[in-house]
Amino acid sequence: MKLPRYNIVAIGGIGKDGGCLKTQREESMLKILIAEDDRELRQLFQHVLIKNGYSVKGVSNGKEALDAIEQDYFDLIISDIMMPEMDGYELVHSLREANDNTPVMMITAKDAFDDMRMGFLSGTDDYMVKPINVNEMVLRVGALLRRAQMINERRQTIGNTVLEYDSFTVISEDERMVLPQKEFMLLYKMASFPGKIFTRQQLMDDIWGYGSESDTHTVDVHIGRLRERFRDNKDFKIVTMRGVGYKVVKA
Repeated sequence: MKLPRYNIVAIGGIGKDGGCLKTQREESMLKILIAEDDRELRQLFQHVLIKNGYSVKGVSNGKEALDAIEQDYFDLIISDIMMPEMDGYELVHSLREANDNTPVMMITAKDAFDDMRMGFLSGTDDYMVKPINVNEMVLRVGALLRRAQMINERRQTIGNTVLEYDSFTVISEDERMVLPQKEFMLLYKMASFPGKIFTRQQLMDDIWGYGSESDTHTVDVHIGRLRERFRDNKDFKIVTMRGVGYKVVKA
């Protein structure tokens, strides 16, 4: 079958503010399940995601998706809503009822606000309305996977400082400090990869979500607050990479 003509690119390279984004090669072999009853669209999504370094399996409805999940592990699920046998709402609800927190992105033609609301209430993590830009889909997939990785690890240690994800708490030298959510997630993200440079746009996408209406100055404000809180910390410091972004380094 000949795929529709789309301008498909492998996502990576230079970010909006000049920094280097994480390439999909670094995330290679993460496994994605696509539940979409439109065969041509399902094959298009598979083609794009494989081109960007993912392992992909396609099914045609929610029931087949649950069967696939019983047989294999997937890092992320992309689902349509209107499908035979079991629709996308039922699929996500079934997963969440079973305490399966695999991130789910809904891609659907249902563009009413109530449809989107129902999707998020059922437990979906992101929502795109057809027709979509497949390159934007790849960016959103990468952001969802990075956030999921942060949540799954739950705890990070740098020197004698411990970051506990479940309580947004930083423990250092017998002092416990509970941070606002966004500040904690910023610190947790950077402390998970000491020495790695994160662009402002990358941090915005990972913490605030792709497509957030906030601008990158928001990152600067939160970083300033973190520096003030941890100016006397002996285990790490936050370094500004001028014109690019930030990194956490071990002191």
